[in-house]
Amino acid sequence: MGSDEVKIVLPKQSKFHQFLVIALFPLMGIALYLIFVWSPVERMMGIVQKIFYFHVASAWNAFLAFAVVFVCSLLFLIKRKRIYDIVAGISAEIGVVFTLIVLTTGPIWGRSAWNTWWTWEPRLTTTLILFFIYLAYILIRHMDGAWDKKARLAAVFGIIGFIDVPIVFMAIRWWNSKLHPIVFGSGPSGQGGGIEAPMLFTLLFTVGVLTLLYIVLLQKGVYIERTRLVVEKYKIDVIEKLMNKGT
Repeated sequence: MGSDEVKIVLPKQSKFHQFLVIALFPLMGIALYLIFVWSPVERMMGIVQKIFYFHVASAWNAFLAFAVVFVCSLLFLIKRKRIYDIVAGISAEIGVVFTLIVLTTGPIWGRSAWNTWWTWEPRLTTTLILFFIYLAYILIRHMDGAWDKKARLAAVFGIIGFIDVPIVFMAIRWWNSKLHPIVFGSGPSGQGGGIEAPMLFTLLFTVGVLTLLYIVLLQKGVYIERTRLVVEKYKIDVIEKLMNKGT
């Protein structure tokens, strides 16, 4: 290798990430078995109720993803380290996907429960607003301009946008919506409508598996973004070397 040649060192995926990817596939298979075979069919709604597991697990992971955006945005504004901006951006993209799943599975469930695909009840409306908030966040990150200025603006937007997350969660309690079921924590006693033990186990297992999926996607997204930045820097260094040779 010549002394004027530019060396490129790409990031590497950790063995922990590889382990999580290997573990994810059988766990997803087990989750599907629990949902469609092992857990009982709900008496009133029938087989359609099983979409509940995907709906709730996706909602949890959307909230988790946006919480990560909130924390990393704060850390970026305090420490100005680019890794926090990268994690926030990737987490927001994953959160938007999970929110889209929530907004897709919700009407399918609602069509059977409420006899309508959509109604402007509090939780649906605030969830739709949440979806558009983080779509706008992603658009801010893809604007033209210096990355640090976009990162600061996106960080502020990500912090303010997180306000809607607890609003979505509490919407059916604050506005006493009769359409959305409350399974846990309803009323003065803090008890919801309840759920059978096999259904509860299946729900918690599905939430855990989709949380693992979120972690894997976040790690992969951060790896891809870091690789992209390294390649961009390499291209700039090569261009500078070529320009110096030509002068």
